[in-house]
Amino acid sequence: MTDSSTSLGSKSAAANRESECPGCGSRMRPFFEIPPIPANSCILMDSPEEARSYPRGDLVLGFCEDCGFIRNLAFDPALAQYSARYEETQGYSPTFRTFHEDQAAALIGRYGLKGKKVLEIGCGKGEFLALLCELGGNRGVGFDPGYDENRGVLDNLEDVRIVSDFYSDKYANETADFVCCKMTLEHIKDTADFVRLSRQAVRPDGSSAVYFQVPESMRILENCAFEDIYYEHCSYFTEGSLARLFKAQGFSVLRLQKEYGGQYLSIEATLEEGPSRDEPAYDDLDRVRREVATFPERCHAKIDDWRAKLSDAGRQGSVAVWGSGSKAVAFLAAVDLAASIERVVDINPHRQGHYMPGTGQPIVSPESLRQDPPGTVIVMNSIYIPEISAQLDQLGLAPTVIGL
Repeated sequence: MTDSSTSLGSKSAAANRESECPGCGSRMRPFFEIPPIPANSCILMDSPEEARSYPRGDLVLGFCEDCGFIRNLAFDPALAQYSARYEETQGYSPTFRTFHEDQAAALIGRYGLKGKKVLEIGCGKGEFLALLCELGGNRGVGFDPGYDENRGVLDNLEDVRIVSDFYSDKYANETADFVCCKMTLEHIKDTADFVRLSRQAVRPDGSSAVYFQVPESMRILENCAFEDIYYEHCSYFTEGSLARLFKAQGFSVLRLQKEYGGQYLSIEATLEEGPSRDEPAYDDLDRVRREVATFPERCHAKIDDWRAKLSDAGRQGSVAVWGSGSKAVAFLAAVDLAASIERVVDINPHRQGHYMPGTGQPIVSPESLRQDPPGTVIVMNSIYIPEISAQLDQLGLAPTVIGL
């Protein structure tokens, strides 16, 4: 990762790539490149061999000087796979469930979602849609090719249905009082077209509110959070670029905020005419430019620092990673020290017994650690450290816990 072939100043073909910004149409310039990474980090792998041989894709981040949007210029949608094998749910975490419940309750209260119709684009396993409908007595429809009806999430909700398909213009007849799209826009290459498409779900009078949530990317740039840069996420937003995208598609911004410890960014908007909020945070282009300019050097230095930490930890005993999702796939690919990490822990029983894309470590349950206690646990998301520390304590284990 630190040799000249991965730096902005390299002579690689990718360093000279340009692409049209899908948000504003301006030209984008590449600023950060890493070696090919697993093209999907949430597909369940049934063997170490399948995991290690899973297709990889190029990652070349590009930046739009005009609107601040960042995207993977080398993204190939054909490599993306979304099906019943896609296991993305975070709902087994008490920390995340509390956040989800509070988030749903807040939206219900803010928009008077009682006895209304809710539509969710990219609903995953249907957990958030179920909360919105259960807590507010609402009707609901969700769209996601990775939905699994065997989970039973909607068993007690008669007025909620899921369409196991990508949302598209063929569903233009489905309108709703509230349109929700969580952690999906970052997977979309043509972001302006997608936001424009979401307008068809708005009531004909334009009164429906829309709510989109994406990863917050200023934090990625400032903290060099390389674990949050992975193939499925081809699009990256800051407050400014997200607000500009929605305004360009005719929306009035009602609310823009960071959530979940600053890791998520949400926008609430409407097509109704009225004053759109303009906050200082929207004007972040100069700040993004500064972060982009120094990101490659800082990020490579941080990856090298993690390699050193893992080497030190390995001398003290076995090392386990906690959290087998996308962050772990990106982390393991970047540090390139797979042999020093024996296993990856996850509380999601649907992920246990499978293997990490790209590196092949087994995904195990927390209880299995009793058989061979690790000396160090690397937590992929620090927001879960209190929860994980409590689990380790219940298991009678006391490893060194380090968070990203």
